[in-house]
Amino acid sequence: MAMQFYASPEQVQRDRSEYARKGIARGRSAVVLTYEGGVLMVAENITTLRKISEIYDKIGFAAVGRYNEFENLRRAGVRMADLNGYSFDRRDVTGRGLANAFTQTLGAIFSETQKPYEVEICIAQVGATPEADELYRITYDGSVMDEPGFMAMGGQAEAISNVLRERHDTAADLTSALALAAEALGSVGGENGQTRTLEAKQLEVAVLDRRRKGRAFRRIAGPALTTLLAGSHDVAEKDLGGVDAAPPNPAEEKPTVSAASVDTEDEPTASAAPEAPDAKRPAAKAPATKAPDAKAPDAKAPDDPDEPADDVNGDGS
Repeated sequence: MAMQFYASPEQVQRDRSEYARKGIARGRSAVVLTYEGGVLMVAENITTLRKISEIYDKIGFAAVGRYNEFENLRRAGVRMADLNGYSFDRRDVTGRGLANAFTQTLGAIFSETQKPYEVEICIAQVGATPEADELYRITYDGSVMDEPGFMAMGGQAEAISNVLRERHDTAADLTSALALAAEALGSVGGENGQTRTLEAKQLEVAVLDRRRKGRAFRRIAGPALTTLLAGSHDVAEKDLGGVDAAPPNPAEEKPTVSAASVDTEDEPTASAAPEAPDAKRPAAKAPATKAPDAKAPDAKAPDDPDEPADDVNGDGS
């Protein structure tokens, strides 16, 4: 009789943790930090797949690891946020509530399934002031941590965090914050430990702008990103980018009242409109009415055969 293989729960948890950490370390890193104008999210990304996205009005999402796994989490978070905002109030959708939901999901997957998710995600919510900004780190096993103004994710997160810890300033402008994030990401991954200079095509950048009403998420790319990386502050506000899917502009001269709402039952239609009189055809004359003849005052009405004469009785006598 063959003996059944046995592994203690502690050993199983350790194996799953090591498997998830190795998978996350193979990916490129990402950083999230606060600055004077909001929350900046920067990821090293050379593909068209998004590591940084919008969850709700003031809430952003950044992740590293397996794309298909954290994309499923992001879509679930968007649906949850939309449902809560529609059912209750938009102010009831908070970064803390979404972080708790992601924590429960990842914790259940890590403990109940054979393969854990190889992801590490950040839920960021911008506040009215830099002190009110919220950053939550959620790891593969469902652990959640509240980060103090900056965080790094990925295989070499500790080395990147050291750079951010030394120079992070909540009063910095967007150009300075972006330069710090790019320098921190480029401090690792070079040959023989050398630093790298990352270009605009190697970065995915987005911000949660605290000055915007409604949807605060803005994606920065193209010439605006190149100008900011060069250290210039001369970037117009309108060139910084917008949300991923902005609502369409209202159509001009579009009717706002349905034609079915107008009561047209008593109005003549085009097919039943009266014909215009023909100019060549003479107008029909109205039939002449004959005036009644005037009766002579001494004229008698014709005798009624049913009426007897004055000198004759009704019985004929």
